[in-house]
Amino acid sequence: MAYAALSSLMHTLQQLLQSKSPLICTGNTSIQQHVESLYQDLCDLQVFLENTTIEVKDIEDVKVLEEKIKDVVYKAEDRIDSSLRSIILLDNGDNDREMACKAFNEELQQVEKEVCFLKQEVMVIKFNKHIGFSKLPESTTFPSSRKSTIEEKTVVGMKDDLNSILNCINAQTKELIVISVVGMGGIGKTTLASKVFDDSMIRSQFDKHAWVTISQDYNKRQMLLEVVSSITGINQENMSNDKLLDTVYKGLKGRRFLVVIDDLWRTEALDLMRRIFPNDHNKSRIILTTRLKTVADYASSPDFPPHDMSFLSLDDSWNLFTERLFKKDPCPPQLEVIGKHIIQQCQGLPLSIVVIAGLLGNIGRTQDNWKKIEENLNSFFGKASEKCQAILSLSYNCLPQYLKACFLYIGSFPEDMEIHVSKLISSWIAEHFIKARSNTRLEVVAEEYLQELTDRSLILVRGRRANGRIKICKIHDLLRQMCIREAQIENVVHFTNNDISDGINDHRRVIIPYLIQDYFRDHPNHRNGKITTRSLIFLGRQSYEVTGIYYWPYSISDFKLLKVLDAHEIGFDFSRIIPQLVHLRYVDARVNDPSSLAKLFNLQSIIIYSQKKNVQLPTEIWTMSEIERVDITDVDMPNPPIGEQPLFMNNLHTLAVKSSAVVLKILRSIPNLNKLKINDVRRTEWYAFLDCLIVLQGLVTLNIQAAASLNSPFFLSRDIFLPNLTKLSLNSTFFPWEDMAVLAKLPNLEVLKADNAFWGTDWKLDEDVVFPKLNCLAVRHGNLERWEATSDNFPMLEELYLSWLHFLEEIPESIGEIMTLKSIEIRGCNSAVITSAKQIRENQEIYGNYEFQLRFVRY
Repeated sequence: MAYAALSSLMHTLQQLLQSKSPLICTGNTSIQQHVESLYQDLCDLQVFLENTTIEVKDIEDVKVLEEKIKDVVYKAEDRIDSSLRSIILLDNGDNDREMACKAFNEELQQVEKEVCFLKQEVMVIKFNKHIGFSKLPESTTFPSSRKSTIEEKTVVGMKDDLNSILNCINAQTKELIVISVVGMGGIGKTTLASKVFDDSMIRSQFDKHAWVTISQDYNKRQMLLEVVSSITGINQENMSNDKLLDTVYKGLKGRRFLVVIDDLWRTEALDLMRRIFPNDHNKSRIILTTRLKTVADYASSPDFPPHDMSFLSLDDSWNLFTERLFKKDPCPPQLEVIGKHIIQQCQGLPLSIVVIAGLLGNIGRTQDNWKKIEENLNSFFGKASEKCQAILSLSYNCLPQYLKACFLYIGSFPEDMEIHVSKLISSWIAEHFIKARSNTRLEVVAEEYLQELTDRSLILVRGRRANGRIKICKIHDLLRQMCIREAQIENVVHFTNNDISDGINDHRRVIIPYLIQDYFRDHPNHRNGKITTRSLIFLGRQSYEVTGIYYWPYSISDFKLLKVLDAHEIGFDFSRIIPQLVHLRYVDARVNDPSSLAKLFNLQSIIIYSQKKNVQLPTEIWTMSEIERVDITDVDMPNPPIGEQPLFMNNLHTLAVKSSAVVLKILRSIPNLNKLKINDVRRTEWYAFLDCLIVLQGLVTLNIQAAASLNSPFFLSRDIFLPNLTKLSLNSTFFPWEDMAVLAKLPNLEVLKADNAFWGTDWKLDEDVVFPKLNCLAVRHGNLERWEATSDNFPMLEELYLSWLHFLEEIPESIGEIMTLKSIEIRGCNSAVITSAKQIRENQEIYGNYEFQLRFVRY
């Protein structure tokens, strides 16, 4: 993909332009000049691609050019990285290094010429755009007023959706209401709107009815022609746009109307509609369908928020399937079990169910035929995906350039896998899919990307954090099939499996989802010729630790241009391989000898563990200016250099380490730290650690794993001023409960997790102890018996988790008076706690909170 390819190469050049970069040949001004020139040309190309989605996205010449940009930039990056590798592996002062620098300069000049020529082609496209097609021609062909798609009027399992829309239609307010229906392609938005629009009882309430389909290519004139035709029943193609606007307004003025705006992608069309649809306070209604939550939010009012379409249940899915396939006849009993198993794979998406019914309708309805389908579901659903492609691909094609690679990357995760967002975002950043923005951390930008994909109905949210941010996400199988297909075409990411028969030389990113330890042995093609793979990612749960694993990972050393190695699950020691992979930006693996990282000057994320004791990172770590994340809870940090501030400190925002005197010294020098996890904090280090917190004013997340005991508990003897802290996790600190008053003074604390963090039989909260923003409280283990609190102590609490508090007598009754409370989870507590929790549920229902959830987890 051209945009992602440009981002990766531009980052490499940015590193070379740094004044203290160890990658560049010192004293060679010619190299720096060529790097600067090449970087600027790449910036211009990236700006061009960012504009193509809006200005010239449908022009075939541009698509061809995008493919060419990708190919040229990929090859350029390979040549530059190969030359840089030769330089990095040689020592300063070595004659061979001087020759390598000369060769790099020559490669750089050649790449610069090729990119310059490419830029000239872009200029021609831009010139032609201005003189030939500054905007797409407006069609004067009058379209059908209703979409002809696979989505037809069969309405099954949409009772709740239908009632929600009818409630808005029949609302007592006389204002003109926009009723927004939002959901992914194929979920039944148009079907639902059609059901309402065609209902005779509904239609009789309105004087005028109009249906207009906007679709992805918004065309003002085409839209006006549709509305006028619906209102007047006459095709008015000879009218000017101004006359059409006037006709619509006059035709609706003083009349009660129902208008459906189907498949809206842009807010400009809605703005025009609002100008021509009069609000005469006569209960007129507009139903709007869209895949984009941002559009739905823009259209809706607070009193009538967007309606999110839900997936069908298995029973409703089956009913829709049988109605489409068998009409009014029942499904033959011998086909029911197999049929339900097939339909279960549709995951409640009506479009998929209708397509499957159509495909099965073309084969004999015998048990043997359906059994063959069941045994080859992947192939069968591949055909179904192709049938749905026209509808689903619209959502992908209209994505801005910066989101396309991110979306395709999600599709590379195994089928039905729940994806942890923290892992996904780390991967996006490592792959340089996230465009840097001044004064904003990449993680924040990445979360915005994820939210945008969610708002476009492309990503399913499967879990949220206590602060509302997405924790776990998933992708529908049909969209995943589309992602895999597009990702292989664009060479964004390659998803391997046991059936693969080719090498991976040219695959830019490779994800290996489960145990295929024979892959490197049985498919030696990757050794034939130059390997350009940049990412190797192993997914699984220690499933790679089997006989034979101790020889094949050495093949990874052949991947000399590798930038991402995510091999945490393998359990293999990569110490002998790592030194050859000098371009690594992200490493998550077992490394028994961390000194092997010494020449990896591109590193941004270090996530390693070692099975050896008393090992530490190399001292070269202090010269690595790119490092943003370090997770080494069983590896020691080296002593920092004396004198100037190490480059290591400049960008570091996430740190997970084992406590030591060296670590405490380092913490005083990382004012930009955002997340900190510190393990094995001993009593002798505790107050020195508290002193460090004075410097860490930017901390948002803090996790303390202490080494305290009942005989040597910790104390919070003074206030902690961390104004930005939102999440605090404490383990084995054994504070007295009185110290909770200190934590209540953290002004922005939203999540507090305490595991053996407090000790004592009584926890009494005075009325002046208030956690103003705390929305999640989790207390695990301890000897707590009596807890006294009021709703005023936790005015914003939403979630309460109590685990293994065997002696706790009850939950304070006043907790049930908290108006924001959403759920309580009880795990391993006595029956008295369960009884008090049930009483709280009753109180919440009295207050009208029928959505309150009470969960009991037993072991």
